[in-house]
Amino acid sequence: MTHQRPMRLRRVELAVPASNEKVMAKAAASEADLVFLDNEDSVAPSAKVESREKIVQALKNLDWSGKTTCVRINELGSEWAHEDIIHVVDNAHEQLDLIMVPKVRTPSDVLFVDTLLTGIEKKLKLTKTIGLEVLIEEVEAMINVEAIARCTPRLEALIFGMGDYSASQGVDRKAIAAGEYPGDHWHYQRSKMVIACRAAGIEAVDGPQGNFRDTETYAREAARARILGCVGKWAIHPVQIPIALEAFTPLQEDVDLARRIVGTFKKAEAEGQGTIVIDGVMFDAASVRSRQNIVDRADLIGM
Repeated sequence: MTHQRPMRLRRVELAVPASNEKVMAKAAASEADLVFLDNEDSVAPSAKVESREKIVQALKNLDWSGKTTCVRINELGSEWAHEDIIHVVDNAHEQLDLIMVPKVRTPSDVLFVDTLLTGIEKKLKLTKTIGLEVLIEEVEAMINVEAIARCTPRLEALIFGMGDYSASQGVDRKAIAAGEYPGDHWHYQRSKMVIACRAAGIEAVDGPQGNFRDTETYAREAARARILGCVGKWAIHPVQIPIALEAFTPLQEDVDLARRIVGTFKKAEAEGQGTIVIDGVMFDAASVRSRQNIVDRADLIGM
C-alpha cells in the first residue's frame, strides 16, 4: 500500500517501562505528545516476555486520547525482538501507532522490521500502516545515517540516543561532566542526524538525560537540539515533560509575526514583488521560508 507519513507532535517523547502497569497508566494521563512503552533497556531479561502482554493490555485498556502510542522493541539481534513485534501488533494494532527500533546499524536492520510489519499488516488486513522510529545510538548508524533516514517510507523519525552512543564512540562522559571539553560535545552528531532527517523528509528527536533532577541541564540540551532542528526530546520522568514542551513550542508572539510575514509575502509575491518590508526589516523568499516552518509547527500544535 502507498504510505503517506502522518504529521505527529513529538515535542516530548515519554519513556515508560513496559513492566510497570502503574507507571504506564500515569503516562497515559500525562501531557506528553508521544508515549513509548519500553520493553528494552528498562525491563529485565526475565520480565521481557511477560511485559509484552502488559503492553497489549495497556494499549487496549488505557485512554490514549491525544497521544501517539509507541512500543520500543528489543535489539534486533536479541532473542526477543521479533516476538515483541508479532505479539504486540497482532494483539493491539488498533491502538498502536509506532514501533521504535533500537541499536540499528544499517538500513537493512530497519528494512527487516519494515518487511515483518508488512507481512503482519497483510495477514491482519490492516488499513493503516504502523510507523517506525529508529534510534541512532551506534557509531555505525551515525556513519550510515543518510541511508537509514531514506530507507523506507514507513520511517517517521530518527532519535539520537546519546547514552549508548557514548559507549559506542568511547566518549568520556566523566570528563564532559567535569567541564574538560568546551562547547557542545554532541554538536556534530546532532547536526549530522538532523541534516539526514530534513533531507529525507522525516523528523529528528533528541535523546534522554539520565539525571532527571538536573532540570537546568535538560533545558539547555533541549534548547541546543531545537536550535539545530530537532522537533522534540525524550523524557524519562514526568518532571521533564513541561520543560520539553516549553522548549519545542514556539512563542505566540513569534507565531503571530511569522503568520504576518508569510501572509504579507504571499500577497506581495502574487503582485510580482520578491521582497517585503515589515517593521523596518526586509524579508525575501529565503527568510520567509524559515517563518513558514514556525507556522507549520504552530498549526500542528493548534496555536
